[in-house]
Amino acid sequence: MKTIYRSEEGKNKILELYDTQLCRLPIPWKDVYIETSFGRTHIVETGNFDGEPLLVFHGGNATSAYNLLDCDFLFKDFHIYAVDTIGHPGKSAERSLSAINYDYGKWTGEVIDVLGFEKISLFGGSFGGGIIAKTMCEVPDKIKRVVIYIPSGIKNAFQLKNATMMFPMIMYWVTGKDEWLKKTMMPMAITEENITQDIYETAKLSIDHVKVKTAMPTNVAASRMAKCKAPTLVMGAEKDCLFPGAKVLERAKRIIPNCQTYLLRGRGHMHFLTDEEKNMIVEFLK
Repeated sequence: MKTIYRSEEGKNKILELYDTQLCRLPIPWKDVYIETSFGRTHIVETGNFDGEPLLVFHGGNATSAYNLLDCDFLFKDFHIYAVDTIGHPGKSAERSLSAINYDYGKWTGEVIDVLGFEKISLFGGSFGGGIIAKTMCEVPDKIKRVVIYIPSGIKNAFQLKNATMMFPMIMYWVTGKDEWLKKTMMPMAITEENITQDIYETAKLSIDHVKVKTAMPTNVAASRMAKCKAPTLVMGAEKDCLFPGAKVLERAKRIIPNCQTYLLRGRGHMHFLTDEEKNMIVEFLK
């Protein structure tokens, strides 16, 4: 059977970190497993169990456990279903889906159906934002409201522009020295303060033990996105080397029928949201 992990030992290390991070959540949570035609899907159900349902997606080669540590501002108001992306580290099936077609949207549509919702709001960033963009195109009638931040799938940068990350990555693979791993992350982080211990540990284990997926969800077709009338907030980072904020927001306004945009000024792909920005997300989703 194909596996996304380089070894069973590496898989165990990633799942151990997953469980450690999950146990740090300050609120109750439970594991939920559902079946889809693409494979078994793991969901962490948490937040306010009497609140508004919210489907949450994490970034690429990461996990819901790591992502939830950054989503504490959602816990009070939302009944969260945090999905482990299929084919990525975590507890979902290891089947890899295409980043080019709309399989991620079809998969999400099945997740929504199995959970028993006619419509639900979606929240996610980076790779997870791309999954949501594909979902908006594939099952627009199943979506209530959307917030995507630093998203793939709207206006991705050319791969050539990210070549600065390749040399330090190769040096890390050759030497195993952590200084090269940090240099790999710096174009996304801009400053070392943005590389938290959780980000670093999660990224290191993925790079060391997972057959890392570098292909992000591709830009969605404007004709397909036009079908999604759900209120949508798109947040792009001004200095994002992967998904340049100004270009993402400009295209988002053109192709998403009911769209608001917000530029995270002075920030790169890795950053911290202000309290005002967190409140903006909560109020929009409510």
